[in-house]
Amino acid sequence: MTKDIEVTEHHGGSSEYAAKDYHDPPPAPLFDAEELTKWSFYRALIAEFVATLLFLYVTVLTVIGYKSQTDPKLNLDQCGGVGILGIAWAFGGMIFILVYCTAGISGGHINPAVTFGLFLARKVSLVRAVGYMVAQCLGAICGVGLVKAFQSSYYNRYGGGANELADGYNKGTGLGAEIIGTFVLVYTVFSATDPKRSARDSHVPVLAPLPIGFAVFMVHLATIPITGTGINPARSFGAAVIYNNEKAWDDQWIFWVGPFIGAFAAALYHQFVLRAGAIKALGSFRSNA
Repeated sequence: MTKDIEVTEHHGGSSEYAAKDYHDPPPAPLFDAEELTKWSFYRALIAEFVATLLFLYVTVLTVIGYKSQTDPKLNLDQCGGVGILGIAWAFGGMIFILVYCTAGISGGHINPAVTFGLFLARKVSLVRAVGYMVAQCLGAICGVGLVKAFQSSYYNRYGGGANELADGYNKGTGLGAEIIGTFVLVYTVFSATDPKRSARDSHVPVLAPLPIGFAVFMVHLATIPITGTGINPARSFGAAVIYNNEKAWDDQWIFWVGPFIGAFAAALYHQFVLRAGAIKALGSFRSNA
C-alpha cells in the first residue's frame, strides 16, 4: 500500500506534494447487507450487548448503593457512601474497562450516541449501527433487570437509577446539558481513535479507552445534579423500562434527542472542521472541474 498524497498550496500558485504519514480507513458503505452473513458481525453484537449489560449493572448498583447509604429518612450520614465523585468514577471507570475489553471486537461503542456519531462519519454501516443500538438497548434493559432482581426493595425505594430532570431545572437546561455532555464524549472518541493522531503522536503512548473513560467521568461530575447524566440513550432507556416511572418516561425524550444532537455536532466538528473534510471535498470538486 502506498501512502496517500497531500497537496499543499503556497503563495504564487505553486503546489507541493507530501506523503501522509498515516492512512485513513476507507469509508464504510451506507448499507452492507453482506455483514448479515458474517459471524464477526454477530460476535460484535454479542460484545456490545454484554458490555452494556455489565455497564448498567455496576453503575446502577453504585447509584442505588449510594442513595441507600445516605437516606435522610433513616438519619444516615449525608457524607457517607461514595458520593457524586464515586458515582462519576463508577461510570467513567466502567467505560474505560469495557471499551478496553471490546474495542478489538466491536469497537467498544456501548452507547447509541457514539454509534450514531461514528455512523455519520462513515466509520460503520447502517446495518451495523442499527444492530449495535438494538444490542445496546437490550443489554441495558437486562443489566438493570439484574439489579432489580438482586435488590428489588432498594431498587424501587431509591429510584432505580433512572434518569430524570432534577427539580429546579427546566427541560431546556436538561437538554442543553445532555447535548454538551455528549459532544464532549463523542469528540473525545473521535480524537482518541483518529489515525492521524496515532501517527503524529506515536511518541506519546495514548490508550484510547483512558481519555474516553475520563471524559465520561468529567461529564458526570458536571451534569449529575441536573439530569443524573444520561449522554447514553441505552443507559437511560434501560433504566426507564425496568423502573417504569411516569416522570422517567416523561423526560425520556431529553436523553435521546440531546445525545443524538451532541453526537451529530461532534461528528460534524471533527470531520469537517478539524479534519478539513469540507475543504478536501471542495478541493476535489475543483480538481475535477
